[in-house]
Amino acid sequence: MIRDRQRMVQIVSDHAVTSETSHGPDSAPRRDPFVLDVRSLGRRPGTMSEVHRTVTTTDKLGVEMIGIAAGSEVDLDLRLESVSEGILVTGTVCGETTGQCSRCLEPIDGTVTVFLTELFAYPDSVTEQTTEEDDVHRIVDDRIDLEQSIIDAVALELPMSPLCSEDCEGLCQVCGIRLAVAEPGHAHELIDPRWAGLADKFSEISEDGNPDDQDRRD
Repeated sequence: MIRDRQRMVQIVSDHAVTSETSHGPDSAPRRDPFVLDVRSLGRRPGTMSEVHRTVTTTDKLGVEMIGIAAGSEVDLDLRLESVSEGILVTGTVCGETTGQCSRCLEPIDGTVTVFLTELFAYPDSVTEQTTEEDDVHRIVDDRIDLEQSIIDAVALELPMSPLCSEDCEGLCQVCGIRLAVAEPGHAHELIDPRWAGLADKFSEISEDGNPDDQDRRD
């Protein structure tokens, strides 16, 4: 019994669970970093494998103002377990983020770690047959594609409006200078646009002198 259980639990290396394995002699290698070959697990409930690897993402993962940049390394620390209806994937995905502050637009960076729990349904399983296409992930050609799960998880984890600091003062609305580096008391004298014409007139009078005084001199 113990030997049977040990046979079922496998720690599979990158050579056994890989994103670059081909199907047959005429198949081109798949190089999507988030596609994993799960043939070694079979459809034997209880069989497990672990994936620990660093991959390079081809596209940005995140939201508009912050995310894991394309070409960045992403660490996968996952467990794949065969269950009655499919492959259950659990674990963490971690990467370095870059972006800009939503208030002052200064560059910011950090780290994001997301936790995955996703079921990939076997072909012709009850789950696959009774669940809408968009409601469950599926195993296709003995492969699981984690990309969409990771995209969704990272987008939910990151803030839509990232800040360089909680007390960031942003930019001056008049001149655009960062208020964090502006002189103390930085401000601008603003004139109501309804009085702008009158203010220009007084400015001209100040420059040319009082028109009454000019008339008296004439």
